[in-house]
Amino acid sequence: MRRRLDQMKVAIVSDPISAYGGAERVLEQIFHIFPKADIYVLADYVPAGQRDFLQGRTLHTSFIQNLPGGERMFRKYLSLWPQAVEFFDLSEYDLIISSHHCVAHGVISSPTQLHLVYSHSPMRYAWDLHHRYLSDANLLHGVLGFMAQRALHKLRQWDVLASQRADVFIANSRFVAERIRKYYGRTADIVYPPVYIDQYPFQEKKENFYLAVGRLVAYKRFDLLVKAFTEMKTPRLIVAGAGPDAARLRAMAGPNVVLLGHVPESTLRWLMANAKAFLFGGVEDFGIAPVEAQAAGTPVICFGRGGLCETVRPLGTAEPTGLYFHEQTNLAIIEAVRTFERLGGEVSPWDCHKNASRFGVQTFRDRFKMKVEELVNGRVYSGSDGSDRLHAMPGGHLLNPGPFSAGHEEPSASSWSKLRALT
Repeated sequence: MRRRLDQMKVAIVSDPISAYGGAERVLEQIFHIFPKADIYVLADYVPAGQRDFLQGRTLHTSFIQNLPGGERMFRKYLSLWPQAVEFFDLSEYDLIISSHHCVAHGVISSPTQLHLVYSHSPMRYAWDLHHRYLSDANLLHGVLGFMAQRALHKLRQWDVLASQRADVFIANSRFVAERIRKYYGRTADIVYPPVYIDQYPFQEKKENFYLAVGRLVAYKRFDLLVKAFTEMKTPRLIVAGAGPDAARLRAMAGPNVVLLGHVPESTLRWLMANAKAFLFGGVEDFGIAPVEAQAAGTPVICFGRGGLCETVRPLGTAEPTGLYFHEQTNLAIIEAVRTFERLGGEVSPWDCHKNASRFGVQTFRDRFKMKVEELVNGRVYSGSDGSDRLHAMPGGHLLNPGPFSAGHEEPSASSWSKLRALT
């Protein structure tokens, strides 16, 4: 007979956690769905003031947790992360759920276990952004550069093999689903991550400033926004957030650009609600902050690529919530802002709020649980020996889309072709 979801022993596996960010919000909601699940994380460095989402749970950590250097050094142990996640003994569980943006998808499971991966993204620094990361770290040349590139090469090989271990992938956006298809040769369903839209007060009347929010790191391209507004001289841009790029951005900012650094949550909500528009210059896999801005009734001006193309409706479409610029240049941003100054009245704050409501917490819980149930119900548990067999869903769909099938250990032809391309 089929097993009920609440009768299964569940393990939740995560990459390292160090702050209450987007991936941790997903974990928080998975905890709500599976309150009795055991939690495994590579390392836990979440500070005391941000641990409420863990709900007092005991976490099982890997040996990474105890290596010298702690939180300051754990990212430098990246080459050990695949080994660390494979050390987790999950043999007693019926269902394994991995929250993946690095190596959590690589846990070892048996043919009688179900393994679902919720993917925030394949490793950006190992795949399409690896040249940028190496350049930012000054590791494109020399002995250290060779060693770093060799390590990433090995990491990509492991990543492709590890991606074949899961029964089902769920992506947090169509953009990430395409990256999963590109690098892993796997298909992925889509469940958008939870956004706490009710925490952002709706404000129809706006103030005369533009807003950018986020961690000040190079790939988010705050530099383009700061340069564009400095060149325009007006209107005013407020940047809220801290990070390694802060000093460089302050050095290039004109008098109409204000960098606030880290701000309290109450201040951030006021800024989100009262800004004339929210700006984003980078490429995000999903992008929570732009959805939060829309929840407050604030339009979004963004680079027209990545996950934001799924959450922002541009001018020229029905019920627009913002507009895109299509080149990551100062001039493209200036043109977009000036277009918004002329046509921004066509964007209704109420349409922004309505659009954001598609990404609420309950929507995530309902859709994620439904996908897990589809996987669980895709198997019939039968036989006196406790064995199980894959069971076809209506329409002939077999919920085991990966190239490995039960009883076989060799990769498919497509998997081998991907490995050859890496070697």
